[in-house]
Amino acid sequence: MKVDFYAPPLGPRDVARLTVIARDVGFDGFLVSETSHDPFVSLGAAAQFSGALELGTAVAVAFARSPMVTAMAAWDLAASTKFMLGLGTQISAHIRGRFSAEWSEPIERMRDYVTSVRDIWDVWQHGGRLNHRGRFYRFTLMTPFFSPGPVSDPNVPVWLAGVGPGSVALAAEIADGFHVHPFHTVSYLDDVVLPALSRPQVAASVLVATGNSGSEIRDATMLVRSQIAFYASTPAYRRVLELHGWDVGLALTSLSKRGEWDAMAELVTDDMVNAVAVVAPVDELGRRLRERYSGRLDRIGVYPAVSLNPDDWAKVLEGLKG
Repeated sequence: MKVDFYAPPLGPRDVARLTVIARDVGFDGFLVSETSHDPFVSLGAAAQFSGALELGTAVAVAFARSPMVTAMAAWDLAASTKFMLGLGTQISAHIRGRFSAEWSEPIERMRDYVTSVRDIWDVWQHGGRLNHRGRFYRFTLMTPFFSPGPVSDPNVPVWLAGVGPGSVALAAEIADGFHVHPFHTVSYLDDVVLPALSRPQVAASVLVATGNSGSEIRDATMLVRSQIAFYASTPAYRRVLELHGWDVGLALTSLSKRGEWDAMAELVTDDMVNAVAVVAPVDELGRRLRERYSGRLDRIGVYPAVSLNPDDWAKVLEGLKG
C-alpha cells in the first residue's frame, strides 16, 4: 500500500508547512479535501514544496464547479506535479443551499462531468475542436487564447468518491480510483465496495484514536465517537449501519436536528468504534492499520483530524510499511 498524508482543513500557508513534513517523513502522497478551504488553492501552495510527493484532491466537490474550471485547476497542477483529481458529488442540501448550484441524478451527472473534463483535457493536449454535448454539460468553444496547451504527462488520474453501490459502480466503470468514505468498516469494504471494484485502485482515510498515553487515547476515542455519530446521523451513510444491524440511525438524525451533539456520541457503542476506527497507541498504530487493510487498499491514510509530530508520524509510517 502507498501511504498518503491527509491534510486537515487548514489554509494554504499551513498546508505548505505540512507538505514539508509529509515529504521529509517519507509519505507517498499528500491529499487535501474540500471543507473550509479551496483544495486547489491549497495544493498550489503545496506544489512548491512537494518534491516526489503525489498530490491530490480527496476530494473536491464537483458539482459546485463547472467542469471547465475543474479541468483548468487540475491541468495547472498536473503541469508541475504528479497530480490525482479526486471528485465527489456532495449531497443535495449542500450543493443547492451552500453553493447555489444544480443537483440532480448525481450518478449520471458525475458521469457527464468526468467525460467533460477528459474531453477538455484532450483538446488542450492534442488540439482540435471542443465538442462535448452531454445530458448536463455542453462545451463547444475553445480558442487558442484560452487553451493552456499540452503538459508532459496528460494522463491525469481521476478518482471518484462515494458510499452507495451506484457510486461504486460508476467508479468501476469510468474512474482510475475510488476513495472510500472514512465512515466504513472492513465488512462494508469486503461485502459492498471491493467486489464491485476489480479495475480501479482503492484508497481510504481511516478514523483512528491514538496517542502516547492512556489519557491521550481516551480523549481521542471520544472525538472519534463524536465523528462516527455525526456521519451515522446522515441518511446517505446509513448503509453501513444497516449492514451491521446498528439501529441508531434515526435516533442520531433526530438528535442532530435538535443540535444535541453530546447525546449523539453516547449512542455510539464500543463495538461501533472498534469496527469503524482503529484504536491503538502511536507505536502500534501503523502495524494495526497494515494488518486491517493490507490486501484491501492500494492507498491508505489517517483521517485528517489526527495531529501528530514528525517523529510520531515516522513511527506510524514505519509500521504501515512493515
